[in-house]
Amino acid sequence: QVQLVESGGGLVQAGGSLRLSCAASGRTFSSLTMVWFRQAPGKGRKFVAAITWSGGNTNYADTVKGRFTISRDNAKNTVYLQVNSLKPEDTAVYYCAAGSTLPGPSSYFYTDWGQGTQVTVSS
Repeated sequence: QVQLVESGGGLVQAGGSLRLSCAASGRTFSSLTMVWFRQAPGKGRKFVAAITWSGGNTNYADTVKGRFTISRDNAKNTVYLQVNSLKPEDTAVYYCAAGSTLPGPSSYFYTDWGQGTQVTVSS
């Protein structure tokens, strides 16, 4: 099992940027695919971005391509999500998760989840 703690969320104006972090401990972080999901009020959890254990492959939801960038630092056991050009519709709780899987969009394959960090974008 791996423990995940997200940070970096906050209130930002439309067009602004944030850098979300997810610190991992426990299971071997460097062997896991890491992913970010988000959940807006009253809606289901949706895939945002994923990255393989080496960082060599990434996958993004169409709604964030070109604006968000996922990266990882295995020496620091941390995965990041740089979120730029934020829109009010990006408002959500952002969760990171880990799994021994391909970097796909299905939450089913990710076994360990953090508690989330709130991102609020004002218009």
